[in-house]
Amino acid sequence: MDNNLLVLLIVGALVGASSGFLGSFMVLKRMALVGDALSHVALPGMAIALTMAIDPMLGAFVALTAAVIGVWYLGEKTRVYSEALVGVFFTASLAIGILVTPEPELLEALFGSLDSINITDAVITVVAAVFIFYVVRRISKRLLLGVVSEDLAKSTGVNIAIVNLIYLFLVGLVVALGVKFLGTLLTGALVIVPAVAAKNMSRSLKSFQMTASIIGALSAVVGILVAQNFGISSGPVVVLISVAVFALSHLFRTRN
Repeated sequence: MDNNLLVLLIVGALVGASSGFLGSFMVLKRMALVGDALSHVALPGMAIALTMAIDPMLGAFVALTAAVIGVWYLGEKTRVYSEALVGVFFTASLAIGILVTPEPELLEALFGSLDSINITDAVITVVAAVFIFYVVRRISKRLLLGVVSEDLAKSTGVNIAIVNLIYLFLVGLVVALGVKFLGTLLTGALVIVPAVAAKNMSRSLKSFQMTASIIGALSAVVGILVAQNFGISSGPVVVLISVAVFALSHLFRTRN
């Protein structure tokens, strides 16, 4: 196997697995649209990074971190729901990003490009994916308690505001990892769709999380292989494969 292809598959598998894992909590928290909207926030950061000739992933991460902190702070200080706040950030960021992104790079920023991924990206992705799985496992019980009842979580001494901030930060991180090969328009789908498909197949929380990770990883790997073979954009293919898995899982669930 070509070394470059191996790097792409490693990046794809890890981004897909961590996206699905985080997405399982997002589905439980009924925040499915948040992951999709946050991916659009990365566009202005990528645009600024491109104009400064630095890694677009770094620009995306900075923009997403700022957006996560903003959404979290306003969500804690106002009565506006997180989904509405993210929607505001999403529309503003998408408009700004399209305006300031250099035209030659706009298509790549929106839909991703496998050619821009290198060994450095693979190393960063490995470290970030391990960090995501480790942190989520550490806060999973508090996250789940917050899903059941935030008031109950607070009554047991859980600082649910900090837990939510950490979780949103991790979502921002995984979106930043995925924008290079999925693009800002489609990265959020890898957080949402594998988790929704896994929910149709799972009978326990543990199997739900594991299945979501597996579907995310397989969707990314198969999508990259198909894209490489046919010379097409990887982002749409990865998303369509995960959607096909969801359709099959829904059909299986309906028949049973």
